[in-house]
Amino acid sequence: MIKVYLRLLMLMCSFSLFAQDYFPSNSGVKSDNSNYKAFTNAKIHVSPSQVIENGTLLIKDGKVVSVGKSVNLPTNTTKLDLSGKSIYPSFIDMYTTFGVTKPKRGGNGPQYRPSRSGFYWNDHIMPEQDVMANFKYDAKSASDMHKLGFGVVNTHMADGIARGTGALISLNNDADNSLRVVDGEISQHFSFSKSVRSRQSYPSSIMGSMALLRQMYDDAKWYANGNVDTRDLSLEALNGNKNLLQIFEAGSRANLLRADKVGDSRNVQYTIVGGGDEYERLDEIKASNATIILPIDFQMAYDVENAFLASTLSLSDMRAWNQEPHNPRLLAENDVQFALTTHGLKKVSSFKSNLIKAIENGLSKQKALEALTTIPAQLLGKSNMLGTLKTGSYANFLITSGDIFDKKTKLYENWVQGMQHVISDMNVKNIDGDYTFTLAGSDYKLNISGSASKPKTKLESGDKSLGTKMNYSDDWVNLTFKTADSTKNEFIRIAANVANENNLSGKAIMPNGAEYNFFATKALKDEMAKKDKKKKGTAKDTPYMSPITYPNIAYGYEEKPKAETILFKNATVWTNESEGILENTDVLIKDGKIAKIGKNLSDRNAKVVDATGKHVTAGIIDEHSHIGAASINEGGHNSSAEVTIEDVIDDEDIDIYRNLAGGVTSIQILHGSANPIGGRSAIIKLKWGEAADDYVYENSPKFIKFALGENVKQSRSRTNSRFPQSRMGVEQVFIDYFSRAKAYDEAKKSGKPYRKDTEMEVLVEILNGERFISCHSYVQSEINMLMKVAEQFDFRVNTFTHILEGYKVADKMAEHGVGGSTFSDWWAYKYEVNDAIPYNAAIMHNAGVVTAINSDDAEMSRRLNQEAAKSVKYGGVNEEDAFKFVTLNPAKLLHLDDRVGSLKVGKDADVVLWSDHPLSIYAKAEKTIIEGVTYFDLEKDKQMRQAIAKEKSELMNLMLQDKNKGLKTQPVKKKEKVLLNCDSMDSGY
Repeated sequence: MIKVYLRLLMLMCSFSLFAQDYFPSNSGVKSDNSNYKAFTNAKIHVSPSQVIENGTLLIKDGKVVSVGKSVNLPTNTTKLDLSGKSIYPSFIDMYTTFGVTKPKRGGNGPQYRPSRSGFYWNDHIMPEQDVMANFKYDAKSASDMHKLGFGVVNTHMADGIARGTGALISLNNDADNSLRVVDGEISQHFSFSKSVRSRQSYPSSIMGSMALLRQMYDDAKWYANGNVDTRDLSLEALNGNKNLLQIFEAGSRANLLRADKVGDSRNVQYTIVGGGDEYERLDEIKASNATIILPIDFQMAYDVENAFLASTLSLSDMRAWNQEPHNPRLLAENDVQFALTTHGLKKVSSFKSNLIKAIENGLSKQKALEALTTIPAQLLGKSNMLGTLKTGSYANFLITSGDIFDKKTKLYENWVQGMQHVISDMNVKNIDGDYTFTLAGSDYKLNISGSASKPKTKLESGDKSLGTKMNYSDDWVNLTFKTADSTKNEFIRIAANVANENNLSGKAIMPNGAEYNFFATKALKDEMAKKDKKKKGTAKDTPYMSPITYPNIAYGYEEKPKAETILFKNATVWTNESEGILENTDVLIKDGKIAKIGKNLSDRNAKVVDATGKHVTAGIIDEHSHIGAASINEGGHNSSAEVTIEDVIDDEDIDIYRNLAGGVTSIQILHGSANPIGGRSAIIKLKWGEAADDYVYENSPKFIKFALGENVKQSRSRTNSRFPQSRMGVEQVFIDYFSRAKAYDEAKKSGKPYRKDTEMEVLVEILNGERFISCHSYVQSEINMLMKVAEQFDFRVNTFTHILEGYKVADKMAEHGVGGSTFSDWWAYKYEVNDAIPYNAAIMHNAGVVTAINSDDAEMSRRLNQEAAKSVKYGGVNEEDAFKFVTLNPAKLLHLDDRVGSLKVGKDADVVLWSDHPLSIYAKAEKTIIEGVTYFDLEKDKQMRQAIAKEKSELMNLMLQDKNKGLKTQPVKKKEKVLLNCDSMDSGY
């Protein structure tokens, strides 16, 4: 009766609440109802840190009028007694697409120019997009959110790199948009993902997206300063929205840090939508100073009953299942601010169970409530109206049966802007629990759950479980169940009244029509509590969590290794210097450098390694690699000089560890060969376990990838539509871009205002000798062509990589001053390499060309010492010079030979201890050391293999326990690691 009365009052109030005064009305005499509503005797959570026992909440016209222990109630107040119940502020979801139709994908085929005029030159930049133009209130989705406790959502169009504005919407099913829209322009949204509505090819990679965002900000600044004569509605909107909350959808820990890197470069502080794996690098996440909008889409356990399939599971996937629920707790413990979101959930209804799981894994309830109320309100700039129940705030609140984060708590009502949304009738008696009864001489145990909405029952008699069907309405239970005799298809029917919440009484009708009095007794709360305690046993407060390693995959370190003082004794030392190979010699490593080389060395603080019968060399350097990167090609344009591999270093690539096991200490990660002018390189040391940016050489030489031949003229392309389409066209691309760069440099040096263009800035560095070219090459005619283009613009090519016809033009290469980094014996894998020979390296070397052997392959890079040995067979190169092909010579090509590539006092201690002659197929790298830190140790590797097997077994046991509890599992799907190469394109672009 109270419920009906309240609804009638609210309907009357709505005429005054929702009508806009300036609208004409022909409804007759106007009559306003200005009643107050008071919710009394409740436990009121005014905010996460303020709780009032037996308090009163007074609301009027959709706002909180007063809240407290003792509130003066006006005479025209409707009161509702909430004794034994709790009130919480409604939740806020900062990141949704509520009410916005998912955009449809555009046509097929590439598009190289924008499809719009008067807007930015790239279709994927759409800051002018107004979400309200595509918004339609969705009452059904709102009701789903009501059930989870949400009262307000921030919604946007999740399409494009710059996505336009978001709007803050109250989930008020009884209003219209004039009241629901709290703020029509609350935020500006970004991502790394292109718009599905445009076919514009650029960007085709995540590093391209990063470069585009940087250029967008530079262009916006140029436009804002009045340097453009034409209108650009996109840049106008971007500048106009710069004071809004800037939200970036990253979706993973790695992309979160990349987004923050873009923001830092242009003085923009993003609030970033994470991926739930932030725990892997908490120090870096904290250092970003970003507030995170945190999804809680936890993985299900894997079904590991099939031992063969289970053996294919990676440790990283198993850890993710175990560690993800701890992520909110770890962020909170490290003072990283976050708001929780339903984003990313396949089913929004799983939000509460995942939230409770996070709390079970150590997230405090106060932090959880903050992440759903006060923090999102603060970030949105609406703390004065949302997130608490303080005087003047919106009357957005929840009425619950108790602690909102308890599994058994019922959410009765979700009030939004003072309007009631009933989730579960609070006047319905709660009959959930365990009951016992005796009927016709048989004892029964009955469990009822979900009685307020969809009742579920379990009935047992002795050791038999009986099928049941139950209906609960108007305090009457109608229960039908099969008899215990499975040979007969007979049923017993019960009609029982809920006299109180502790027992059921009524009639039972047997299969033969006989009637019996029925009485079921409910177990008391303390008995149920004992039962729950018995179920939980002696479990720890916080469930087991696998240790986080660096990186957080197999073979990661629980603690990052540190530099040591190491003394190798009695080794065969390959110096790569004029001293040559030294027998029975000692090498002292100290403070990350080669400290001494000689005989009978000592250092009392050194860790002594007996290297008798073993070989010590400089670390191997791979001039051409594609491991350790999340992205290789930006092929959307024929020039992508603006992108850099340094943006997309993958610090979790297991091939980094595998390369260390092969004695590799440094690599150049090159852009692919999708276009004539590729992206900038990342020259890194394989510091396994360090953060991505810490892999990059300090004061790294500047390199860029160029390419010639079949790849860039798209010989195997299906569309075959991007310029150039011929080898002649490739030459014209170079001439055109360098001519433009020369003109750009002149404008820059003129002192007049100029539009900053990152692509041109990079090409100018080449013209000025500040950046060096590594060029993918095969055919002699094209090799000659690029050298002539370089001489035309007064610079030289640094390195031809692959260079399988280098033996044909070795004299010209030596004259130009270009080096060659080649394969040892690859040929005939495509048409333009038909003339390759295994003597290529020896011929170039003998002609005076600085020659290296590279891998361009994640497998080959693990055995570059053996690739170098082939030059002894093919061409008779002496062993020392052959080993320099993978150590000192690539260091020279990379302008790093003053730091690495040889064993010389003062150089970086990038050192390998080999079990045998380093050119032998039997040689193993026993220790691989970078700057005095041992990143690979053969003996430790054996120990790690055992530890990995043990951890996987422990995690499988936990997964089996989950399945035995009846929890859902996911099937094991074998994953094949994709090895990136020159042709690799980003998936999803």
